[in-house]
Amino acid sequence: MILSDRDIKQYLKEGKISISPFRPECVQPASVDLHLDKTFLIFDTVNQHVIDVKEPVDNLMRRVEIDGDKPFVLHPGEFALGLVSEEIGVGNDVVGRLEGKSSLGRLGIIIHATAGYLDPGNKLKMTLELSNIGSLPVKLYYNMPIAQMSFSPLSSPCEKPYGSSKLTSKYYGAQEPQASQMWKNFIKEKEEVK
Repeated sequence: MILSDRDIKQYLKEGKISISPFRPECVQPASVDLHLDKTFLIFDTVNQHVIDVKEPVDNLMRRVEIDGDKPFVLHPGEFALGLVSEEIGVGNDVVGRLEGKSSLGRLGIIIHATAGYLDPGNKLKMTLELSNIGSLPVKLYYNMPIAQMSFSPLSSPCEKPYGSSKLTSKYYGAQEPQASQMWKNFIKEKEEVK
């Protein structure tokens, strides 16, 4: 079940969902429109030539920041990590799903490859995995509508919410774009080899 506009407002009032800043005019029939933040991470393809998923990739990316006048230009075939400007949180009995905007999809802009899921108990600025599958560069502007979030109640509250000490939650509470933490999945493997 996906929450309707009426239920989204009720869940916000009850504190089961939080959106900051919240703009009432952004509530759609079954989602809430979200906006583009100003910070991006892009791969340094001049100095880097391969990604090893067993190694940290922070040094493979460089930070880019835009403002109200300076757009971020996403060229065909390029990939960048970005964020929504709103911090979104869900309780232990709700999940969120990030989706693209139809108007941007029609320009060839994809807003996420796989990271469109907001786990129960998490509160963060959702990561955007931006790519341009079109044939022309597209200018993206700070604070423009970029995505929409829908919400679904769980059948019952989860036992271990995201960020719980019993989980290895890599992106809990993120406020900046973060490079992949996939390498952390191989730490135990490295320790076993020693």
